[in-house]
Amino acid sequence: MKSFPRTEVAGMSLPRMIIGSNWILGYSHRSPAADKMIQSKYGDKESIARLLEAYLQYDINAIMAPIEEGSVLLEGIRLAEKSTGKKMIIINTPVVDVSDTDEGRASAAKTIEDCRRIGSDFCLIHHASCEQLVSKLHETMDRLPDYLAMIRSEGMIPGLSAHMPEIIQYSDRNGYDVETYIQIYNCLGFLMQVEVENVAKVIWNAKKPVMTIKSMAAGRCTPYVGLSFSYHTIRDCDMVTVGAHTVDEVHEDIEIALAALENRFPNMASRNSPKRTQLLGW
Repeated sequence: MKSFPRTEVAGMSLPRMIIGSNWILGYSHRSPAADKMIQSKYGDKESIARLLEAYLQYDINAIMAPIEEGSVLLEGIRLAEKSTGKKMIIINTPVVDVSDTDEGRASAAKTIEDCRRIGSDFCLIHHASCEQLVSKLHETMDRLPDYLAMIRSEGMIPGLSAHMPEIIQYSDRNGYDVETYIQIYNCLGFLMQVEVENVAKVIWNAKKPVMTIKSMAAGRCTPYVGLSFSYHTIRDCDMVTVGAHTVDEVHEDIEIALAALENRFPNMASRNSPKRTQLLGW
């Protein structure tokens, strides 16, 4: 298989497609029934490994997820590594206790230490945590340097999950020790807090590479539309996080993404229909 194009973050080589985890962990953004469907399919390490092995065929070897010791996802990652002989880069997005107490700081340190213990390369503080630190009045993130220092001390690359686009701006303006950002970005504006054009501008002005997420708006637009938009409207240093529910979807999404990067039409089969026509060559 063709190796997927790569970029670099803090000296580490990363594929420009990152493996998403919502459609492994059961976060469908659609319905409880959809969540249950996902969880029933990926409740064991073997099924997870088969999915990851499909990405690894293209050297897409980075996965983004909140990963904990003993989780079935971590077991699936290790199994995929063993079967392919390829090490996976773990971009961990832990929920961190950011309460301004001794107990909160001790809990945060423990969470970050746990990320390092399982072999995480990146530690990007989950948006549910880092957004609690935001002061829109002062355009700062109070006490953020404390947590970034904890990440550095554990030997991991620090970053932020920025559902709020202001997080990227405030971090850059204040010179926080952040090497990359996660930012929601899709053609439908799904879960985005301001207009698509404004978020695109934030991404293009970011001082560090951006890992975009929800490129297909949790299944609300087709892969061709979502991935083509994302790759054509971000920088060469930026990445798109792409989750899939089946091995076939992995191969299909990667072909669409490669076509976007190579400025060609993807090699896609036609969709099933009760009556096919010759419209547009299908």
